[in-house]
Amino acid sequence: MINIKSASEGVSTASTSSKQEIKSPYVFLFIILLIAAAATWIIPAGVFDREMRDGISFVVNGSLHAVPQNGVHPLGVFTAIASGLQSSAPIIFLILFTGGALAVLESTGAIHQALNGIARSTKLNDYVVVAIFGLIFGVLGTTGVVVNAVVAFVPIGLLVARSLGLNPFFGVSLVYLTCASGFNVALTNPVTTGLTQRLAQLPLFSGFGLRGITSALFILACIAFLMIYMRKCRKNGEKRPELTDSIAADEKATTRHWLILAFASGTLVTFIYGAMTMKWGELEMTAMFVFMAIVAGMIGKLSASEIANSFLGGCSRIVSGALIVGMARAISIVLDNGHILDPIVGHLADLLAPLHPAMAAIGMYLSAALMHFAISSGSGESALLIPIYVPIGDMIGLTRQVVVHAVLFGEGIVNCINPTSGVLMGVLAVAGIPFGKWVKFVAPLIAVWMVICVVVLIVGVEMKWGPF
Repeated sequence: MINIKSASEGVSTASTSSKQEIKSPYVFLFIILLIAAAATWIIPAGVFDREMRDGISFVVNGSLHAVPQNGVHPLGVFTAIASGLQSSAPIIFLILFTGGALAVLESTGAIHQALNGIARSTKLNDYVVVAIFGLIFGVLGTTGVVVNAVVAFVPIGLLVARSLGLNPFFGVSLVYLTCASGFNVALTNPVTTGLTQRLAQLPLFSGFGLRGITSALFILACIAFLMIYMRKCRKNGEKRPELTDSIAADEKATTRHWLILAFASGTLVTFIYGAMTMKWGELEMTAMFVFMAIVAGMIGKLSASEIANSFLGGCSRIVSGALIVGMARAISIVLDNGHILDPIVGHLADLLAPLHPAMAAIGMYLSAALMHFAISSGSGESALLIPIYVPIGDMIGLTRQVVVHAVLFGEGIVNCINPTSGVLMGVLAVAGIPFGKWVKFVAPLIAVWMVICVVVLIVGVEMKWGPF
């Protein structure tokens, strides 16, 4: 039997030691917060006039005017943190409940058993195995079902790689890289796409069509990359062993497991429909995750206490990622309270104004990618950048949908090569892969993903990707 839980626990020490060597994103954001507070005493204060259009606030171009200086005092720094947490409460609770619901789903064993069944199969062609894993984990990643928990599935990838006679690079990629290919352009992930769009006042999960095409291109590019790599390994003499039944026999996925997976999928599809047709938002999605956790747990024959404990355990594992949204939001609150956010936006807009809007979008995309090396939390980075980038986009003619995806794409391409990512470092620790060798291995795929992002952003600018 493949004990995923114990495998995950076994790497906790390795991943923790890696994290201890990396400065906490909270420390980094707090330093930025202090710098922002000091800047409120130095940068001349000013504000833009704003106008409401269909209930959305837009900056009036050319309306920046001076106002009295309003430097933020030390106490104001800490009250800004509290205000950031308070104003971000709906998003924070959505993130927490996402982790809780998915923990209950994992506790039923449905996902593990289904994947183990594929891993044990001796009838599937090598390329079919790659395609199946690529599609499954691509979907799990793009819907946010499996994100940080992907570390627990790496042992399955390594077992499949061993059964195919391939190396750990392939095994890790079969699970982690395919999951990242979906997560990096998340269709319905409330922690990335949902958060960033709501910060920009966009309808939740809007722009689904072009984002769906982009996500499909990312996943297909990853599958093609793995197939090409596998063929290269075969040419180099890495053959499939004769005893292909070497993967440990676990109990097969039962009808109950498939029913749980079908219910979870149906719940997500229902929410997507509600978000697109009835403008459902954080409130409805939070409720949907609670509903999913309870029903999935009941189908999986978990007791009420087991459902509650799994849910709370899932929430606790994601607290740090949820609260960082409030910390990042505190920075924009300080800049706004000090009346220097608008002057900063105006200056940056003046720098970008001579550029074609597509080039400005690409500039935002690249700057978001660079920022992600310092702030490994995508939600934290979005909370930091969106309040600055959105008004810039308003003034230079970029739709908010383009701005949002410039930030999301920038974060996405860095995830798989980011040494400040605890998930990536934990995954590499499980497989015993050096970070430098991993970066060299994955570089060609990252380059392809970057090209896809640039092309999609250009298309988005030209088609006025909306709704606004």
